[in-house]
Amino acid sequence: MTGEETSDGRNLREHVVDVVLYALFAVFALFTATSSTLLPHRAWGEIAVWAYAGAALVAVAQLLAYRRRIWTGRSGRAALAWTTWVAAALAPLIVEAVQRAGGRTDRAQEEVLVVERMGERLLHDGTPYLSRDAIAALPLDERLMGYSPYQPGMAVFGLPRAIFGDFWWTDARVWFAVVTAVALIMAVRLLRPSSWSVRALQAVTVLPICALTLATGGDDIPVLALCVLALACAATDRYGWAGAAVGAAAACKLFAFPVVAVLIMLAIATGRAGRLVPGAIGLPILVLLPPFQADRDAFVENVIRFPLGHGLVESPAQSPFPGYLIAENVPGGRFVALGLLVAVAVVITVRILRRPPRTAATASLICGWGLLAAILLMPTTRFGYLLYPIAFLVCAAALRPAHSKDTAFSAPTDDTALYRL
Repeated sequence: MTGEETSDGRNLREHVVDVVLYALFAVFALFTATSSTLLPHRAWGEIAVWAYAGAALVAVAQLLAYRRRIWTGRSGRAALAWTTWVAAALAPLIVEAVQRAGGRTDRAQEEVLVVERMGERLLHDGTPYLSRDAIAALPLDERLMGYSPYQPGMAVFGLPRAIFGDFWWTDARVWFAVVTAVALIMAVRLLRPSSWSVRALQAVTVLPICALTLATGGDDIPVLALCVLALACAATDRYGWAGAAVGAAAACKLFAFPVVAVLIMLAIATGRAGRLVPGAIGLPILVLLPPFQADRDAFVENVIRFPLGHGLVESPAQSPFPGYLIAENVPGGRFVALGLLVAVAVVITVRILRRPPRTAATASLICGWGLLAAILLMPTTRFGYLLYPIAFLVCAAALRPAHSKDTAFSAPTDDTALYRL
């Protein structure tokens, strides 16, 4: 079999996979529109089902055109992914934001309100967090919304509404989308075109778990996009920018810190630590200064105690993964689950220290598998958090350096550190 025949068969399979994926996404959106108990999700599904169905039809047309040798361009698949993202994520987001600004109270998930209140508190009080005493003083049914379990940088997305008032364009989700779009466009421009780069784009945009999250809640998506951008920068030897991107992600959410740690190990192994560490560590520290000066214990209560189950109310993040099931059904289960989580973290850390990653692709795989283990073992977690490991595992292939002179600066391609975990 010639290389051309092999490539032709691979490209044909990619088109077939596109058709199957978009069709499955349409089914998921239809099920969400008709069965979800969350009204923002139902509203998303009612729009997204048409976007995915249309994408499936276009993908069929692309498949037929490819088989008949009428069309062979990969750019069409990427254009379809971007268009579908606009139709399945951004359009529902704008519709819900407009309806919310018009008075609908069922067009945003709670995290949108939390982020916007963080912006208000940051603007008026100098810290986005309420103290434990202040939360305890709230009525019982309002205490959950009193918590802000995010890093201080997340409050920036709530500032437009705090400053300008209730308009559709001040909705925190709009600014989540802006940052996400900028980060993803930059990442795509950095990476070499390939079938896997299109698949990676799909994994962080049109995958329903991502599109739905952005349209209805959204706070995880810019964090994910910034982490993907950081990995793309590292893959192309732009470690200074990689540090700034992952540092910005970590300034918003703790989920980015494992990515920070893995990228630091990659930078050390490739002699780039001096370029990456200032941004990767400096930005998260910088955003801590105002809340620490105002009330350090309030930060600990919101960002540490509450997610670990030691707040005044329980976190609603209770998807039935192993960690949650152990915590709920085994005597002392919360400590058992946390012990398993720590044990896995120690094993991965030891292995990385002994055999650090030497390519961005391997770093992405380590992030993916590590976060998957963490999500499964955390006592309090959400199904939606799976978007992180899925994206990192799929994006790994797009981060592999090409065998060409243009990527001569890239790290060696024979790094097998992950597979020795």
